[in-house]
Amino acid sequence: MPAALRARRRVRPGLARHRAERDGDEWVLTGQKVWTTWAHVSEFAVCLARSDPRQRKRRGLTYFAVDLTLPGVDIRPLRHIGGEIDFNEVFLDEVRVPDAHRIGPAGEGWRVAGSSLAGERQMVSGSGSGGVDRIGGAGVDQLVAGARARDRTQEPAVRQRLMAAYTGERVRAWTNQRVRAVVRAGGTPGPAASIGKVHQGTLNQSIQMLAADLLGAAATAWPAGDEYHDGMPPEVRGMLRSRANTIEGGTTEVNKNILGERVLGLPREPDPWAEAPWEEIPRS
Repeated sequence: MPAALRARRRVRPGLARHRAERDGDEWVLTGQKVWTTWAHVSEFAVCLARSDPRQRKRRGLTYFAVDLTLPGVDIRPLRHIGGEIDFNEVFLDEVRVPDAHRIGPAGEGWRVAGSSLAGERQMVSGSGSGGVDRIGGAGVDQLVAGARARDRTQEPAVRQRLMAAYTGERVRAWTNQRVRAVVRAGGTPGPAASIGKVHQGTLNQSIQMLAADLLGAAATAWPAGDEYHDGMPPEVRGMLRSRANTIEGGTTEVNKNILGERVLGLPREPDPWAEAPWEEIPRS
């Protein structure tokens, strides 16, 4: 990819409500995407747009790298419950994107997006994933250190929860190492990334909940701080941020469907509109 297309941060792709119309050597993109991660600090985003509504829903999509400084791009940050900004709502109003910034063949964007999403799911799969180790809070080592500092390690219930967290994180790391070995050998994360995503989302939420629990009453009230964080302890902020772990990178429910169909070989759920053109599918 040319240097001009390198983003400072990778941004999750927009979904199929975006419309792309070819105009000579350019594409005109119009649409809206909410929950675009790090768009406010990125130069480029990837966008999956509907380029042919006459094709069925997984066809007729085209994948683009979109310069976020172009006219018609409007980025609106979304401040979440912990006070930080990770996510954004992005509006594209007749944004003209060069065809040179199209990634993959026109109409085959779903295949390209599948590779991107597998990489993202692996990135957020926690310890040993090779990407973002944890989104929301600290890891088990910091958790144990915090329990020791508060003299809580002799409590049987706390010890049990600490050991469960430690064991879960070790299993997560070893599984991620196997996925990374496949990638180093020339393979792709594939459906295995969904295993890590499902496991990590729930695991990290339990780790961050324990971190907040160890604070005791300090997790319910704290001295005033700045405008957004209001003096909030990092353990509480990590616990609040981890609520998104089972949604981002594809919800746990979506990833379980992937595992059922592509790993366990279970049949797909019946879809009467699977072969219908996108423009004929009923939707709200």
